[in-house]
Amino acid sequence: MGDSLNIHAVLARSRVNGPGTRLVIFFQGCARACDGCFNPDTHSFEERERVTPEALLGKHLSTGIEGITVSGGEPFAQPRGLLRLLELAAASGLSTLVYTGFTLEEIMDDQAGARCLEFIDVLVDGPFDRKLAEPTLLARGSSNQRIHLFTSRYSLEDLYMPGKVEVIIGPDGDIRKTGFSSLGA
Repeated sequence: MGDSLNIHAVLARSRVNGPGTRLVIFFQGCARACDGCFNPDTHSFEERERVTPEALLGKHLSTGIEGITVSGGEPFAQPRGLLRLLELAAASGLSTLVYTGFTLEEIMDDQAGARCLEFIDVLVDGPFDRKLAEPTLLARGSSNQRIHLFTSRYSLEDLYMPGKVEVIIGPDGDIRKTGFSSLGA
């Protein structure tokens, strides 16, 4: 559907999904479906919430946000919408951190995905591997995942998130946890 996105959820403000206060966008749909994935509800490609990147940022972006974190599901399964979202974020001066189950090499082999890379400050790549999950890591789920710093905006020290979690209680009473637990996967 063009540049629109199928979104699983949005956290309007988070301090545990990357450096600073961030807008976190969880895409819907992932074919990889890694064993032990933190977000298994994001695997289905069924439409959940269809929105344009412009409408998404217009609704959720607020004062004091340093950047956006894009996670999943799999963001690169929706490359046109992801590209537009990243372009808008960069034009607004926001930093961009993207999590993907693909490797950088796989992304570079895909023309649509490769175009996104020029608008990403930090890319965390590779499938989650439950056997390689560690109690405290840089902002990643397992040690096989690589952190690529494409700009000088952040250093690895900025991405050290041991034991940082947020618990969110929704208006319907639904309780969600996000971040990086020091208790292991």
